[in-house]
Amino acid sequence: MLNVYLGKMDEAVYYPPVYFDNRYEDEWIIDKRSIEIIRDVDKSDVVSAHLIESPVLGPISPKDLSGGVKTILLMLFDETGRIFNASACGDNCAKWILKIAESKNLTINLRHIMEFGDGEFEMKILNTGEIVHNMPEFVSVAGLYV
Repeated sequence: MLNVYLGKMDEAVYYPPVYFDNRYEDEWIIDKRSIEIIRDVDKSDVVSAHLIESPVLGPISPKDLSGGVKTILLMLFDETGRIFNASACGDNCAKWILKIAESKNLTINLRHIMEFGDGEFEMKILNTGEIVHNMPEFVSVAGLYV
């Protein structure tokens, strides 16, 4: 299930991309899920654990991935229990957040109203304990906190 704390959360990792740069492991980059995420969000192809081919930047290292991809990979692989500020992600990451939360309990911090799409989902708002199932329900609660 996806658990979301809306607004400022002191214990959340505020800027996950820097945390990623210092914590990621090579295995994360070559995992089939990561390859799919990197292709979808950054439109780039993983060549190896140390080389990604970007259509915009050319050959890059994992440290040059977008902040959104880095944050999603932390949500997927980091086992420390840290909560990451998902506002470092664009709306193009929302489907990946929902997908990760289908297979594990995921808690994130949001400081803006992220667009989770037109479909149904299940998200617990930690500020209130309320469970929301779609964007109108999410917006009605999130608007009070962000």
